[in-house]
Amino acid sequence: MEFGFTTAAYVVSAVLIILSLGGLSGQESAKRAVWYGIVGMALAIAATLVGPGSGFWLLSLVLIAGGGAIGYQLATKVQMTQMPELVAAMHSLVGLAAVFVGFIAHLELNRVLGMDAAGKDALEGFAALLAKKEAVEINILRVELFLGIFIGAITFTGSVIAYGKLAGKVDSSATKLPGGHLLNASAAAISLLCLVWYFNTGGFLPLFFMTLAALFIGYHLIMGIGGADMPVVVSMLNSYSGWAAAAIGFSLGNDLLIVVGALVGSSGAILSYIMCKAMNRSFVSVILGGFGGPAGEQMAVEGEQIAIDADGVATALNEADSVIIIPGYGMAVAQAQQAVSELVRKLRAQGKTVRFAIHPVAGRLPGHMNVLLAEAKVPYDIVMEMDEINDDFPTTDVAIVIGSNDIVNPAAQDDPNSPIAGMPVLECWKAKQVFVSKRGQGTGYSGIENPLFFKENTRMFYGDAKKSLDELLPKID
Repeated sequence: MEFGFTTAAYVVSAVLIILSLGGLSGQESAKRAVWYGIVGMALAIAATLVGPGSGFWLLSLVLIAGGGAIGYQLATKVQMTQMPELVAAMHSLVGLAAVFVGFIAHLELNRVLGMDAAGKDALEGFAALLAKKEAVEINILRVELFLGIFIGAITFTGSVIAYGKLAGKVDSSATKLPGGHLLNASAAAISLLCLVWYFNTGGFLPLFFMTLAALFIGYHLIMGIGGADMPVVVSMLNSYSGWAAAAIGFSLGNDLLIVVGALVGSSGAILSYIMCKAMNRSFVSVILGGFGGPAGEQMAVEGEQIAIDADGVATALNEADSVIIIPGYGMAVAQAQQAVSELVRKLRAQGKTVRFAIHPVAGRLPGHMNVLLAEAKVPYDIVMEMDEINDDFPTTDVAIVIGSNDIVNPAAQDDPNSPIAGMPVLECWKAKQVFVSKRGQGTGYSGIENPLFFKENTRMFYGDAKKSLDELLPKID
């Protein structure tokens, strides 16, 4: 009876999680989708606690309460600008959990295999499931838990490095040890040999050596990816964490873990592929740690950056008929989305056409800018994707860039040796006037100089984005 209840609860939970993922694709349905996910996960946890093999109630409740308290603290204190590194940190925990569960499954398997028939008959839960397996099934199980540990270990160290790069604690430039991709290939070859070794012996040592090799692969892969590709890395690690969970789900015989892991893994992989297409990157190149890439000396940037004050920007906006705003990570850092929303309200009240242009990798997390604008209650119908709005810049009076760099960099089209060469960008320089809200003359997160800032029709509106906009707003008639 318990098993039937757990199975039914898992089916309902899986449906809710699928609805949650589907709903997150739209701004209007996102809030409802989050609740689907919360209810689905709560149901899954409850069904697991009362299902077959349940036990250690006090420890389970303590761990759930502790995890919930930590999650609540993070959710209430973490700023939107810190969401990318928070997501990377959460991925690392999923990977580490997969490693621990895989090793525990290995120890439990060896314990059960060492029992006599009478001892096996008295087993319950996961151990009883192991006792019923035939030799072929045990070999399949070993491959499953091996893969779970392998993917989990790569996810763990890769996510830790991604967190460090996003948080500014690790150099965001692409860095490889001497030997480069040969080291990654050697570690992968060692892991493959360990799989054969473990498949034939079932010993602990091959798992241990494989884990060390996988931890190195995760570290070296992500260290070899530059800051410009970090949004892809976040979604890629999301995919890795899903596949690690699915592999462990097979090991544990947990259908829900398999379904949810597969959903997360496939959705993360699809998102990574879409983002690679949007950046004109090779998907295989990125997941292999930035294999290949442009080489040679980059084009020199000539000219100077010309500053403008709030009065000058206000005059241009008051005279303009059409305005396109391009938000970036700098807007999130300054928490300027509310000021941007108020600027839009005042401009639209004058009858001006105002729209937002969102690049697929704006910010450091997919959808980051969309969430910020929705939070500021910017109307959904004026938030446009790059492909929808790029052709409109030549007929636009004013383009305002707020805290963006790479996604508006013309070097992507003009300089074949640029690290972002070939990446589709928002062609804001084709507008009649361009204003760039930026703290200073730095090159930004990825360290790539931007010729846009030196063009004749570009003016630099220096200063903190929120303070600059607060100064600008009273001057808009």
